[in-house]
Amino acid sequence: MNLETWTNIDAYFTDLLHDRDPILDTVLADSAKAGLPEIQVSVPQGKWLHLMVQLSGAKRVLELGTLGAYSTIWMARALPSDGRLITLEAEPLHVQVSRQNLAHAGLSEKVDVMEGAALDTLQQLIEQNVEPFDFVFLDADKENYPNYLPGILQLMHTGSVLIADNVVRDGAVIEPDHTDSRVQGVRQFNQLVADNPTISATGIQTVGTKGYDGYLIGRIS
Repeated sequence: MNLETWTNIDAYFTDLLHDRDPILDTVLADSAKAGLPEIQVSVPQGKWLHLMVQLSGAKRVLELGTLGAYSTIWMARALPSDGRLITLEAEPLHVQVSRQNLAHAGLSEKVDVMEGAALDTLQQLIEQNVEPFDFVFLDADKENYPNYLPGILQLMHTGSVLIADNVVRDGAVIEPDHTDSRVQGVRQFNQLVADNPTISATGIQTVGTKGYDGYLIGRIS
């Protein structure tokens, strides 16, 4: 099994289970045209996030790492009419493109893009004493995953769902002496989750057009 096979299988499920979506196609095209890296979730992964939001019954979603708002749109579409999503993004260009994409998707009123380093915007949300979030998707810079966790937990409640992307790193996550700071960030994050008695979690390995990686999925108790 290799990347070509995984990609073909992703294409099979995409064609079988997903209708073509001109809005999402435009979001991807406009993001690429603006020069954003093409590292967004795949179509099956986007639908998986959509379903996870629905299955959890979430009304308030927090996302760390917006990029071009592709995953944001998938999750925001799963929210009820009175639902709300806040997404945190540090790169000004990404903020500009994501806001344009959200407007194109008709979601500007449901989604708030907060510009700035996530450690700062997380603290702003805490200081504003915002209503806790039912669902958090962490897909930002991996080096800071362990630094984000304390703030994230302050913004969640019993029953909230936490999903962290890219926690397998092509298998490198099992190498304690790996020199990549992203791998070390993910390892520290995973250990913090394991050591926290209020989080019931597991790790899921994934393959597909995005290669070999995985998610950490947890529930706050």
